[in-house]
Amino acid sequence: MNLLYNYLKPYRSLLLLALFLAAANQSFSMMDPYISQLIIDQYLLKAKTLPSDVFLAGVIKLLLYSVGVAFMSRVAKNFQDYFTNVIIQRLGADIYSDGIKHSLAVSYEAFEDQRSGETLGVLQKVRQDTEKLIQAVISVLFTTFIGIVFVSYVAIQVNWMILPVFISVIPILGLLSSLLSKRIKKMQKLIVSETTQLAGSTTESLRNIELVKSLGLTSQEINRLNTTTTKILGLELKKVRYIRSLSFIQGTSVNLLRTAVMFVMMYLIFKDQISVGQYFMMMFYSFFIFGPIQELGNVINIYREAEVSLANFQKILDTPVEPKAVSPQPLNEIQKLTFNQVKFGYQSSNRPSLNDISFEVNKGETIAFVGPSGSGKTTLVKLLVGLYRPKEGEILYNGISSQNIELDELREQIGFVTQDTQLFSGSIKENLLFVKPDATDEEINIVLQKASCQNLLARADKGIDTIIGEGGVKVSGGEKQRLSIARALLRNPRLLVFDEATSALDSITEEEISQTIREVTSKREHITILIAHRLSTIMHADRIYVLELGKVIESGKHQDLINEKGLYYAMWRQQIGEGKISKDL
Repeated sequence: MNLLYNYLKPYRSLLLLALFLAAANQSFSMMDPYISQLIIDQYLLKAKTLPSDVFLAGVIKLLLYSVGVAFMSRVAKNFQDYFTNVIIQRLGADIYSDGIKHSLAVSYEAFEDQRSGETLGVLQKVRQDTEKLIQAVISVLFTTFIGIVFVSYVAIQVNWMILPVFISVIPILGLLSSLLSKRIKKMQKLIVSETTQLAGSTTESLRNIELVKSLGLTSQEINRLNTTTTKILGLELKKVRYIRSLSFIQGTSVNLLRTAVMFVMMYLIFKDQISVGQYFMMMFYSFFIFGPIQELGNVINIYREAEVSLANFQKILDTPVEPKAVSPQPLNEIQKLTFNQVKFGYQSSNRPSLNDISFEVNKGETIAFVGPSGSGKTTLVKLLVGLYRPKEGEILYNGISSQNIELDELREQIGFVTQDTQLFSGSIKENLLFVKPDATDEEINIVLQKASCQNLLARADKGIDTIIGEGGVKVSGGEKQRLSIARALLRNPRLLVFDEATSALDSITEEEISQTIREVTSKREHITILIAHRLSTIMHADRIYVLELGKVIESGKHQDLINEKGLYYAMWRQQIGEGKISKDL
C-alpha cells in the first residue's frame, strides 16, 4: 500500500478536506438522534403537564434544529462526494498514465515478452480497484470511526455501562474478518492472474481475427477463451462464498450485540438510570454504528482486490526501462554508420543470433542484407534502430558509440518501412502526421509523390483528408507499403531502413514497390539499408552482405556474388532459375 500512499501525496490537502467534510457529515447526522432525545424527554413525556404554548414552541424549535443539522449534513455530504471523486479520478488518471508511460519506456526485449492485453488489463484493474478503495475508506471506514468516537462520548455521558457493550463489537468482528480475509486475498490473486491472462488472450484473438475466421476456428477459439472464463467464474463464486460467510457471521454478531445493548439500556431504564429518550437515542446510534460495520466484509474484499492489483502494477513499474546514456554526445546529422564486431544473442537461445558482424556505410550509399530464415536479418534491424543493445562489440553513428547517444535523437533520423505495414484508422493525412505532427499539407503531398501514391490519390475523393481503412477507401497491400514509404520519408530521415518491405506482395506489386525504393535511394540523400529475402529487390545495392547462422559469409555487389558461386548464387538460382542466371552470365 506504500505505492498508493505515494500517489496520494500530491492530493493530501484534498484528502484532508474530504475527510473533514466526511466528519462534518457524520457529526451533523448524529445530532438528529440527540435532538429526538430532547424532544422525547423534555416535551413528549411531559406533554400533559406543559402549557400548549411552551410545548409547541419547544418542539418547533427542536424540529427546526433537526432540519438545520440535516441540511448541513447533506451539504457536507455533497461536497465530500465531489472532492472524493476529484481525488479518485485524478489518482486513477495518474496511475494509468504512469503505467502507460513506463510500459512504453521499458526495453524492447522486456516488452516483447509481455502481452499488450495483459498490461492493459492490469492498468484498468488497478485504476478501478484503487478508486473503489479510496471511496470505501472515506465513506465507510472513516465515517464509522467518527461515529464510534461520537457515540463513545455520548455513551459515557449517558451511562458508562453502555460503552463496553458498544465497543465490544469491534475486536470480535476484527478477528473474524482477519481470519476470512486471508483466504479472500489468496483467491483474489488467482482471479486477477487468470483475468489478466484472459485479457491478453482475447486481445490476441481479436488482433488475429482474419486468421481465426478464415480457417474456421471461431468455435475452437471461443471454447478456448470460455475455458478460462469458466475457471474465473468458479474462483469468483468461491470468493463470493467466503465474502457471504464473512457477512453472515458479521451480521449475526452485530444483531446479537445490538440486542445486548438494548437489554442493557432497558435494564438501566428499569433502574431509573437513563431516560426513555436516551434509550431511543442510543438505539438510533446503534444503527449508525452497527450498520456500516456490517459492510466491513465488502470493505475487506475491496482492500484485498486493491492490494493484489497494486502488487501487479508495481511489477510493471519495476520492469527496467530502456537504459539511457549518462552523458549523451550530440549526434547531429547521421553521415556514417559502423558495426564493429557486433555480437548479440537472446536469453532463450543457446547460440548467438549475430556473431562478429562488421561493416561501414556512408551517406548516399545503399547496402543490403540477405540470407535464409533464421540467419539474423531481423535481429540486425532491431540492433540498428536501438531496440536491442549488442552483447559485445559496438554500433557507431558518426563514430559515436550507441551507448553514448540519446536514442530518441537517433530515432528521429530513422525512416522505417516494415513488412507488416501498420496503418491507423483515419485519413491519409492523419496516418502521415503520426510521425511528424507539424508537417504541412505541401510536405505530405511531396512525399506521397515520391512514394508513387498517385493511384491512391486518384481514388481519394477528398485528397489527403480521405479516410482509409474501416469506413473509408480500401487500400491494397502495395498502396499500404507506398503510404508506409511516404510516412518514412516525411521525417526527412538520414537513415532509411526497409525490412523485407516487399516480401508480402505479389510479383507485379513487388516490382512496382522495388522501383519506388530504387527511385528514392537513387537520390543518395540517405544511408539506405535493405533487408530482403527476395534478391531481385536488392540487386542495385552498392554492397550486399550474405548472412548465415548470424555471420557474414559473403559480401560484394550482385554480379560479384553471382560469380563467386556461393550461398548468394544458390539463393539466386533457386529464386530466379537457371535460364535467367545463364542469360545474366
